[in-house]
Amino acid sequence: MSEHIEARYDVQEVEMGEVYTWRPESVVVECGCGERPTLTASTTTCGGCGADHEAAAREGLTAGQSGDEAMHPWRY
Repeated sequence: MSEHIEARYDVQEVEMGEVYTWRPESVVVECGCGERPTLTASTTTCGGCGADHEAAAREGLTAGQSGDEAMHPWRY
C-alpha cells in the first residue's frame, strides 16, 4: 500500500449554501505494471492491466468508523 485516504465529505460553497459530496475510503497501490490505481471497497482492479488487488484493498481499508464530525460535517 502506498497511500491511505480516509472517507470524507467534500464541501463546496454555492450561492444558497453548501453541497456535500461523499468520497469513500480508498488506498493507492503500486501495481506490477507500473500503474498506481486508487482502490475502494467496490473497485479493486488495476485499470492498466486488469490485475485484481482485492487483498491489498481489504488490508488497506479500515473497518472502523470515523468520528461523528467527519461523517456528519453539516452538524458542526
